[in-house]
Amino acid sequence: MSTSIDTPVSECHLSLNSTPLYPAHKGFDMLQLLIGLALFLGIHSVQSLAPQLRRNAIARWGALGFKGVYTAISLLGLILLVQGYGQARLNPLILWTPPRGMQHATILLMWLAMVLLVASYVPRNQIKAKLRHPMTLSVKVWALAHLLSNGNLADLLLFGGFLIWSVLVFRAARQRDRLSLHTAPEGTLIGSVLAVTMGTGIWAAFLMGGLHLWLIGVMPFTRAS
Repeated sequence: MSTSIDTPVSECHLSLNSTPLYPAHKGFDMLQLLIGLALFLGIHSVQSLAPQLRRNAIARWGALGFKGVYTAISLLGLILLVQGYGQARLNPLILWTPPRGMQHATILLMWLAMVLLVASYVPRNQIKAKLRHPMTLSVKVWALAHLLSNGNLADLLLFGGFLIWSVLVFRAARQRDRLSLHTAPEGTLIGSVLAVTMGTGIWAAFLMGGLHLWLIGVMPFTRAS
């Protein structure tokens, strides 16, 4: 008699304990990702979207104190969004399946993103002289490229968040440029060639050198083939 009673009780106990584990962990991963995005993108928006808040913080804490808070929030946000996104990718919630051609478009757009990224550091190149803010444009292209070939909820939150951030920050930066009396230094052909060459090299290292596989765990050419 005790056996017939104990057996269904234990089965119910196991089923009740095991069923909610996946949704609970899934929700925690997404919460980590969202908090990380809010912290990382929020603190990186202060200078462009809330300059008065930045000036007030520097006046209160000093330049060194503000940099310390800025760095701490940035690192915490980065850690949370990386952990949250990484865990969410293990059990993805698929929203749509992108066409195969979108993966090839991502690869091409990533070349442009790498060139823009390098152009933000190479001195006196024509790309930076023309666009003024190639770093922000690089983030915009990077985010758009990955949205084209990824259809999971975590991808939408991560890359969509960065895309919206880059659009708003670039718009604010261009408005400041129009009000500023300072002109960008003229670029040179050598600087432009150097930016394109170095950007292409980094792009190739990510695709064919295994850098993307080492950092992200995905080989781009394998996905696009």
